[in-house]
Amino acid sequence: MPKHSLRIATCQFSESFQPRRNAAIIRRYIAEAKRRRAEVVHFHECSLSGYGGKVGENDYDWPALREATESVLDEAGRRRIWVILGSSHPLRKPHKPHNSLYLINPQGKIVDRYDKRFCTDGDLQIYTPGDHFVTFRINGIKCGLLICFDVRFPELYRELYKLGVKVIFQSFHNGRMDGPGIHEHIMRQTIQAHAGINAMWISANNSSAYYSRWPSVFVTPDGKIVGQLSRNRAGLMVNTVDPQKPYYDAGAKYRDLAIRGKLHNGTLVSDRRSKDRKKL
Repeated sequence: MPKHSLRIATCQFSESFQPRRNAAIIRRYIAEAKRRRAEVVHFHECSLSGYGGKVGENDYDWPALREATESVLDEAGRRRIWVILGSSHPLRKPHKPHNSLYLINPQGKIVDRYDKRFCTDGDLQIYTPGDHFVTFRINGIKCGLLICFDVRFPELYRELYKLGVKVIFQSFHNGRMDGPGIHEHIMRQTIQAHAGINAMWISANNSSAYYSRWPSVFVTPDGKIVGQLSRNRAGLMVNTVDPQKPYYDAGAKYRDLAIRGKLHNGTLVSDRRSKDRKKL
């Protein structure tokens, strides 16, 4: 394996509101990821807690979620692997929980937590939005975290680019839908655009709960989908980030120029024929 590469296991399954059941599936995927020599295993949005709905109700089983989380921490430490775990993080009442990704290190410790920053209107009935980025390094490669609806805000990707992030783990939940919809036509394409525009690898996973509008994908910095799971079916794929491999990047030369606010390149000239835009 090339020096400073990173093997990523991207997972999807049909979660429930039973965290102990979800944790059993997650632990099996952690074991499989380790067997396939992955160094980090990435789970979808709220894969441990269940997404939305019951999480906002008074009878949600928070003690069971804590127990389930601890079992995942133990498995991460036992397998010596990084885990990015989608779950819900309770706050003190009357505050709503966060929709979160726990960053778990190979010692089985939570070292950081990303809270979904942009929530849909439905999310806001259940969750409290977050206010921070999470970045970290694995094998010297700088990584960042995002969740689902964050995909609609290119400003987040630009900020992560400016922080030096090369790999984004973005967890989604576009499952349990009532049938086909716009997500099938825009989600993977939008992820590909963010990857290509910002020269990033993106591991983007989705719940496989029926009906899932798109399958988990792995995208390279040229915007190409190089790995994809089957829609509506549980699965795991392993892909490698190799920063030494060259990728097509048409904007590389001028990207930082644009970020600094200079929205053209080359040399501007003073010419009447340039200034008069109403004549041939």
